[in-house]
Amino acid sequence: MGDKTAIAIDGPAGAGKSTIAKLIAKRKGYIYVDTGAMYRAMALYFIEQGIGADEQERISEAVPNVDVTITYENREQIVWLNGRNVNSLIRTEEVGKMASSSSANREVRSKLVELQQALARKESVVMDGRDIGTCVLPDADVKVYLTADSHVRAVRRCEELRAKGQECDLDRVEKDIVERDYQDMHRELSPLTQAKDAVLLDSSAMTIEQVVDAIIDLCGRGAQ
Repeated sequence: MGDKTAIAIDGPAGAGKSTIAKLIAKRKGYIYVDTGAMYRAMALYFIEQGIGADEQERISEAVPNVDVTITYENREQIVWLNGRNVNSLIRTEEVGKMASSSSANREVRSKLVELQQALARKESVVMDGRDIGTCVLPDADVKVYLTADSHVRAVRRCEELRAKGQECDLDRVEKDIVERDYQDMHRELSPLTQAKDAVLLDSSAMTIEQVVDAIIDLCGRGAQ
């Protein structure tokens, strides 16, 4: 990646990728690029336009009308959808499920991957998603595949939602997670898979701090 360092963190829904990536970026002084948020912003646009998850042709036709950009204020990421700050709108289960479906669309992926790669050329980055180490940043200095048991991931997700004052049905959340895992791993375009040179980290029995320390240690051995 030249004089810039890139850390790629892939893994299934609810594995804690975003939380871990943000903490690593803060510790290292890198830019955190939440690729999932970019897909969620596009998904929000499709939902607002009344486009269904199974309407792939309409999704493709809508892509040219969508502008998703990222800016940073005090090194905090703000996701913009057609000039509107959508940080507070893109974390719902509905948007997450739509993002999982629409991210399999070739036009959606092409547009967002181009932006993600451009960011990595300009800055040292920590990037998380489903295909960062395999497709977006195949030459990343450090690659991690972060996972956890589906029940553990569901419990974490419910704790996160309840902390925000939202109701949560644990069984339903776990069912959604399992379905999204299958969908992400079996899609035709850029399926979720562990890169051959990625380090597998199962965080089921690890604290957030332990996961962060493990990846920082990898950076020390591999990227610096």
